[in-house]
Amino acid sequence: MNSAPHLQSEDRADFERILDDVLSNAQERPDLAEIGRRLNTAQLRTMALNSTVLITSAAAPEYQHYAKIREDARAPALAVSVQEAVLDAEEDSTPRSGAGFTAVVTVLLPLLGGTAAAIFLLVGYLLEALDPPPAFAGSMIAVGWFFAAVTGLGILAAAIGLVVTALRNSSTQLPAEEAPSKELPDEVARARDAWRHAVRERGILPFLRSALADPSADPTSPGPPRTTRGLPKIGYSRPDFSSPDEGSTAGRRPTFSSPDFTSPDFGGPEHQPE
Repeated sequence: MNSAPHLQSEDRADFERILDDVLSNAQERPDLAEIGRRLNTAQLRTMALNSTVLITSAAAPEYQHYAKIREDARAPALAVSVQEAVLDAEEDSTPRSGAGFTAVVTVLLPLLGGTAAAIFLLVGYLLEALDPPPAFAGSMIAVGWFFAAVTGLGILAAAIGLVVTALRNSSTQLPAEEAPSKELPDEVARARDAWRHAVRERGILPFLRSALADPSADPTSPGPPRTTRGLPKIGYSRPDFSSPDEGSTAGRRPTFSSPDFTSPDFGGPEHQPE
């Protein structure tokens, strides 16, 4: 009994890509030249997707090997990623008092300085408009302009800090085309290619040929075409029970004969048994 492999969700998209590639290049294969006459590409694709279990069972050994070594390759990588995540969390939780204080000063200095400058200048010029103006009106105006100068310096320092941070980050950042890609290990890539080739040659192509050769194939039916040459049988077949040959036993009935019982031979005294 052959058990059909159940594709994982990440492999179902791969299977559909293989199927679409075969159907899109069908005109290059003489054995698929019948596509479009009775069944078109969309109908064949629907039939193949409805028979995914049957088709992929033709490449069951390759898929089991591919899934196994892929899981084995992911185990150490997962452990390393978890360790890196823990280290990053510890680094993020480490207090950085110097950087935090600088950021607070950079943000608050322009805000507080601008507020103080506005208050002192407003009050100073209002007092300056009185007749006669108070003696401290000029001092308040001078203090207001001092805070205005502090505000300007704070804004300039914040702008310089942003430019320096941007330049530092750009020097350590890789361009998008130079970023390292997540490629599969060599052994996993070879196993994937072997499974893709097997499911293509032993699964999809025989299925399509059988569907095109079967005149009664229904594209709306959820099952595979009746003639699936080259594909393995899944499950088991019913034993072929046949009735006995009725012609040779017609009219016969079992015959039973009763045992032949005879009474004992009793005679007179002159007839004694020997």
